[in-house]
Amino acid sequence: MDIQALAKDIPVEGEYSLEGIDFITSGEQYLTFLLENEQYAVDILCVEEIRSWEKPTRIPNSPSYVKGVINMRGVIVPIIDLRLKFGIGKPEYTETTVVIVLSYESDEHSRTIGFVVDAVSDVLNAEENEIKNAPTLGGVIPHHYVDGLVNVGDGVVTLLSVEELQQIEAHSIG
Repeated sequence: MDIQALAKDIPVEGEYSLEGIDFITSGEQYLTFLLENEQYAVDILCVEEIRSWEKPTRIPNSPSYVKGVINMRGVIVPIIDLRLKFGIGKPEYTETTVVIVLSYESDEHSRTIGFVVDAVSDVLNAEENEIKNAPTLGGVIPHHYVDGLVNVGDGVVTLLSVEELQQIEAHSIG
């Protein structure tokens, strides 16, 4: 073993090899996920954590789409089932079901909420000119939740607004 030959392979301080790294992009990055075999995405910078499905502690008198809360390192995080919130099929909790924990900060407040989805897919890089406005004709997802649409291969990914997702509607007991 020639130690001098090995030393030549060690990078000098300030010298870095970026060979094979293709994730650097000038566009926005989104975490894509599935709901009833449809692709959706959220801004990856708002993703706090991706957790496997675990049954949360139920909250009495909460809307049906609020599954409950979990304790995440001392923070109480509400868990929302997006299938129930958007009325997309019947929720099924399988080994691919995950909770995407999103944090959003505005001038007035900061909020962390977990969203139950069928599965996480990929990271999508999208340039601003690739994002199209969503048509305002009805649809499964209410228009104010949609930031835009991106063509990916033969399909379309719906970009969801993290700010709008963080709003929990008033619920009347009845």
